[in-house]
Amino acid sequence: MMKTTPFTSRHIELGAKMADFAGFHMPISYTGIQEEHAAVRNNAGVFDVSHMGEFIIKGPNALDLIQRITSNDASKLTKGKIQYSCFTNEQGGIIDDLLVYCLEDNEAYMLVVNAGNIDKDWKWVEKNNTQQAELHNISDKTGLLAVQGPNATKIVQSLTEMDILNLKYYTFLKGTFAGVENVLISATGYTGAGGVEIYFEDTGNHAETIWNALFEAGNRSGLKPIGLGARDTLRLEMGFCLYGNDIDDTTSPLEAGLGWITKFTKNFTARDILEQQKAAGVSRKLVGFEMIGRGIARQGYDITDAQGAVIGKVTSGTQSPSLSKAIGMGYVSTAHTAQGNPLFIQIRNQAIEAKVVKVPFE
Repeated sequence: MMKTTPFTSRHIELGAKMADFAGFHMPISYTGIQEEHAAVRNNAGVFDVSHMGEFIIKGPNALDLIQRITSNDASKLTKGKIQYSCFTNEQGGIIDDLLVYCLEDNEAYMLVVNAGNIDKDWKWVEKNNTQQAELHNISDKTGLLAVQGPNATKIVQSLTEMDILNLKYYTFLKGTFAGVENVLISATGYTGAGGVEIYFEDTGNHAETIWNALFEAGNRSGLKPIGLGARDTLRLEMGFCLYGNDIDDTTSPLEAGLGWITKFTKNFTARDILEQQKAAGVSRKLVGFEMIGRGIARQGYDITDAQGAVIGKVTSGTQSPSLSKAIGMGYVSTAHTAQGNPLFIQIRNQAIEAKVVKVPFE
């Protein structure tokens, strides 16, 4: 049985194309990925991302636990601030990428993890909780909507006294929203289009109240519900990694271009391995590429050099709705990662030319 979110019945009522995503019954699209993608880039859209996982870590040993299991330096966080980070395994691979929210300085934090990794991540946190920090898995009790796009914050601001319009990137506020108390609103998202994410306790009619209020407030400005299909094309245009595609247990943060969230100023799982990787240099790197020849790269396609030797694999690929060209990401041998370097994507037994480009894609 697929899991549901507080909004599943609403998606079905709206005629969304539904599918299994990470074990959840989720909307892939409502009116079409291209139209929904454009709505977020140009105006505002609402994503149901209640399938994401949320863990609370509290107590005097909370920060110590987070420091030992995440790659970034959470000691830099103060109340109201957020950090992008990842869990590393003993081999230096990525168990998951996540957000760390500081709820109270050195005392209380919320970790937001990927839907498909909730159970795996929770076991990892528990396994490493040797100092007995207080742990709460609130994933099943938490609703989450992402309101994204250039007009998103104006719509959200109309429903709260919290100062959303001046909320800085990767910070959050807690307060009353649409009449619902203890709502957390953060200046985060997975689209690169601006906006916020809204966390609330899934009790009573909170989900219905918040959903209805958002669409009543956004009705005049054309706020639309958006499916996970457009979420994927939006994040790929920005070069954001998707767990299970671009990063996983076998890829290191340094290979994935996530050295900026890998801090060697503290001890964390596989720090020594990653420090050696940094000193020696990695043998492969995640790069962005755009197609020159006709064709769309898909996950798992081989990447070759001009002589036909396999030098890597595609991890993500699509036809970019905003840029009207085929783009993708993949791991390639380090010698082939320079911008402008020619690549060849093997599509149906044909070598289709591409080139390495910087991300976000332009």
